[in-house]
Amino acid sequence: MKSLSNLATERVRKLVPYQSARRIGGKGRIFLNANESPYSSSFDIDTSLYNRYPDCQPPELMKRFAAYAGVKTENCLVSRGSDEAIELLIRTFCEEGRDKVLICPPTYGMYRVSADANGIETLEVPPLQDFTPDADAIVKAVEAEPVKIVFICTPNNPTGNTVPGDVLERILKGTDGKAIVVADEAYIDFCPERTVIALQKKYRNLVVTRTLSKAFGLAGIRCGFTIADSEIIQLLLKIIEPYPVSFPVAQIAEQALSAEGISMVRDRGATINRTKQEVIGKLKGLKCVSEVFEACGNFVLVRFKNGNEVFNKMAEKGIILRNWGDKPRISDCVRLTIGTDEEMKEVIEELGKL
Repeated sequence: MKSLSNLATERVRKLVPYQSARRIGGKGRIFLNANESPYSSSFDIDTSLYNRYPDCQPPELMKRFAAYAGVKTENCLVSRGSDEAIELLIRTFCEEGRDKVLICPPTYGMYRVSADANGIETLEVPPLQDFTPDADAIVKAVEAEPVKIVFICTPNNPTGNTVPGDVLERILKGTDGKAIVVADEAYIDFCPERTVIALQKKYRNLVVTRTLSKAFGLAGIRCGFTIADSEIIQLLLKIIEPYPVSFPVAQIAEQALSAEGISMVRDRGATINRTKQEVIGKLKGLKCVSEVFEACGNFVLVRFKNGNEVFNKMAEKGIILRNWGDKPRISDCVRLTIGTDEEMKEVIEELGKL
């Protein structure tokens, strides 16, 4: 029998899927490989409307998120995680075989995967030595190439650093009228003082993406948001699926974005940040560690003397981390999600034995 793969498009046959933590899999007791929150919550669900289709953009949910982000509802869009937002932006602004997106690796892998899936070429502009985006190089690239979208992850996954406001402004000014700049703030709730949302009111080409997956501890419901100029939001609404958020998801997200829910998130974020700083201090004293990177999210990137060995030996102990050693400029690096105090105590103890 002939392979059914031959019926797929050539583009799909060539695709390499994003290697998420769940797709990679692995057996273990302590999972610190997906930057998930160690905390979960209970929510009340009303099942009386399950026979009806939900609103495309649930009004109460949009109202609560806009209030939390400090923007207007007309500047917001809700989607199935910020991953769908990335896909929507590429489909909205990029023409296959003509336009490009720009990334600054090492960074979040879904930018390239979404671009590849849509037949869009990805242009790489290496960041500076401290992993800050190279504003001058980015502007030059946009002037020379048909770049429509510049993706900047802040805090960046996996390096953990944020982009300084003045650097982002230079990029926004230099790309105005040529490209949109997407600031991916998936981890910003762990360092809210570094958000760039205020710049969105000044620069219409700035788009900010957010998620409830990290600090809110709701990775399982897949709920993300886009903050942008109302003209961009209207364009995205043209192509988003008619029912992107189910009733249960909307109800949970609304409760998470209530005053009580936000207060809980801030308390948990403070706990994770405290644990993170304690872990960083202990990591710096371990013999197997060469370097600990800036950590503004709920994870720490660590360069070990032998990253592969550390990753494998920890896995043997049932502690699953994320190996980034094959990415540019972060050889021998392993990323550790910050878990509970008990989990991190065991991590440090096991690393101390290596």
